[in-house]
Amino acid sequence: MNFAWYLRRLRRMEPSELAGRVNDQVLRSLWQIAPPDIAQRAKSRLAPGPLTPRLKPLPSPAKAPRQAAERLIQSADQILAGRCRIFARDHEALGERPDWFVDARSGKRAPADIYAFAVPYRDEAAVGNIKYIWEPSRHHHLTMLASAYYLTSDERYARRVAEHLASWWRENPFMRGPHWISGIELGVRLISWAWVRQLLQDWQGAPALFEDNELFVTQLHAHQYWLSQFPSRGSSANNHLIAEAAGQFVAACVFPFFSDSARWRAQSSSTLAHEAVAQTLACGSNGELATDYHGFVLELLLAAAVQGEASEHPLDDAVWTTMCRMSDALAAMLDDRARPPRQGDGDDGIGLLLDDHGGNRWLGLLATGARLFGELPWWPDLPEPDLRTFVLTDGIRARIVAARPERRPYQLDGAGQTFLVDSDRAVWCRCDHGPHGFGRIAAHAHADALSLECRIGGVDVLADPGTYCYHGDPRWRAFFRSTLAHNTLRLFARDQSASGGPFLWTRHAQSRLVASSGLDDRDADASWVAEHTGYHDDAGRLHRRSVQLLRQAARLIVTDMVLDQEGLALPASLSWHLGPDVECRLEGCTAQLCWPGGRGELDLPAGLNWTTYRGDENIPAGWYSPSFDLKVPATSLIGSGTLAAGQSLVTELRWFTEPVRRP
Repeated sequence: MNFAWYLRRLRRMEPSELAGRVNDQVLRSLWQIAPPDIAQRAKSRLAPGPLTPRLKPLPSPAKAPRQAAERLIQSADQILAGRCRIFARDHEALGERPDWFVDARSGKRAPADIYAFAVPYRDEAAVGNIKYIWEPSRHHHLTMLASAYYLTSDERYARRVAEHLASWWRENPFMRGPHWISGIELGVRLISWAWVRQLLQDWQGAPALFEDNELFVTQLHAHQYWLSQFPSRGSSANNHLIAEAAGQFVAACVFPFFSDSARWRAQSSSTLAHEAVAQTLACGSNGELATDYHGFVLELLLAAAVQGEASEHPLDDAVWTTMCRMSDALAAMLDDRARPPRQGDGDDGIGLLLDDHGGNRWLGLLATGARLFGELPWWPDLPEPDLRTFVLTDGIRARIVAARPERRPYQLDGAGQTFLVDSDRAVWCRCDHGPHGFGRIAAHAHADALSLECRIGGVDVLADPGTYCYHGDPRWRAFFRSTLAHNTLRLFARDQSASGGPFLWTRHAQSRLVASSGLDDRDADASWVAEHTGYHDDAGRLHRRSVQLLRQAARLIVTDMVLDQEGLALPASLSWHLGPDVECRLEGCTAQLCWPGGRGELDLPAGLNWTTYRGDENIPAGWYSPSFDLKVPATSLIGSGTLAAGQSLVTELRWFTEPVRRP
């Protein structure tokens, strides 16, 4: 047990959160001594009459988008053949006899027969990587198989779903093993079960698998009862709480089998109405300031809101307004290839998966938003709808939301995101002057104040390296969320914000926008100036950065300066991380760059000593993570030296590409 970490964590809690956690711990201990007879409890709480699910009517599969349907069926066939992709690896134990406790990354197995809260899930040496164990039990591969049945009526898909669900329900009794530890896992799993049942509504075996199956009814009650007892609290009440409430709400809408169902539905509906607003900034960005979680939360809210409409238990209008604002903010973030920023943590988490993994998730979310709220003229062009949009939005009335942006916002004020864009040359640059993260612990934040990303022709030229991992690799976890791993200035060889653990920040850098101009004038130059207090200490020290996009000259000029009342020389380093597709040759203080479709030059500040790193395991440096648990070598340019008082560090990127020809 790491007592220092627990002390740091306690210091970030309000008294009410601390009291709630004490109550949780007492209940956990009581359950370990005398676990509830959950099967008997489920029976005693059944509502009178037959157990009848309330299923959303589905559109005719003959009208499904053809390309999306074909891709989904191909992926479902791969799953039937035992080839299922989990994060960066093929999971070889999800065939006819699934293993729900193996870590596909290491081959280690978590204990399946001990009390859930006694499983040392943070100890990778003991149980393996818990993310690899939890992810298959979100049952996204089963919603894909159920989608394939819906499209084809091929019973092979339905039978495999039934085999896997029966296996999971049988091998994961209440409070035994790793799948009863985290509420977010239970919430997402409930959404998957609800959609499996709805997609299999024309299969004659569905009632026997679900409502006529005592094992399922017991598991359903157990999941909802658990969620009612152990909600995420206080400083941990981020996207986890939304996932828990969304799962509880969807399950209570589709499976209103218990005398508690109406109460659970009302409580979770209230939680969603509150948290949707509380966790979303005024500009529409998710408050975690981690792009992946913007998508994850939007998916969860969409799944819950649509289910509420279909079951005649609509969510509060605030949820719908929030989803519309999140959709507009997402459209504003995307580059010309419909790729979002790579800000903060990302673990490839999905709220509801009905398509194959190969589609563009972000355009799919916008397609859903277009059906529910209307597509704005400045949104990116949307392709044929994805399967999830087709199934989710059918029969759901569109909502009119007032005060939507008439023009594309290039500055998301609450999130502190400014976008310098040259659409004629497919140049996209994101500058960060936002809050450090969400809440008192900012769990999914990175130490990236004033960092930037720059893409040209859809290629990461100046890149955010990503996340790579959460558990089990503390050295890599620390690197990918560090200041060194972002395109910004570092002083005193330390991060701008202080980390207290892999999901805990004890001191947060404060950033603010100083000025910006020319953001939406395609014929003028654009600029952004901001500063942060991460190295303030007692000297009133500020890091100020200005970025200029010279559209016609095809240049990006970045100027860094430290404003210091004491006027001391400071040990400093400046990082520029290139994307994996960029080749680099450093000649003195000039880097010659080349990438698919273009080339460029990067002039680096002569006042620092520059070194290139590529795939360096020792520093570590020179890495890029395209997805969770996957890192690939990429070039990093790191300059080190002493920064004198008032000295400016000027970096200039020039590129040579053909303008984008537009009709």
